[in-house]
Amino acid sequence: MNFSINSIYQWYKETLRNPKYRWWIILGTCVYLFSPIDIAPDFIPIAGQIDDLAVLTLLMAELSQMFAGRLKSRQDSPGPEASESEATVDVDAVPMQD
Repeated sequence: MNFSINSIYQWYKETLRNPKYRWWIILGTCVYLFSPIDIAPDFIPIAGQIDDLAVLTLLMAELSQMFAGRLKSRQDSPGPEASESEATVDVDAVPMQD
């Protein structure tokens, strides 16, 4: 089997965007970050922190893209407030006499 970093990244990204598995992937990533069992153990001075930093960066990038997409979809769809504020009201104005 030929695994590459790009194929793992694509799998992670697609699975994270699937609502059925999203929270499992987030939970698994958090468990990996706090677990003593890593690709490179944390007691190795530099390499131990690099893999955790890479996984944390990947998680934060994907979560920020998800939240940005959700925020954009909220702004694109008009809510009930927009329809009320854009309604035109015709008023027959009468000047007041003193």
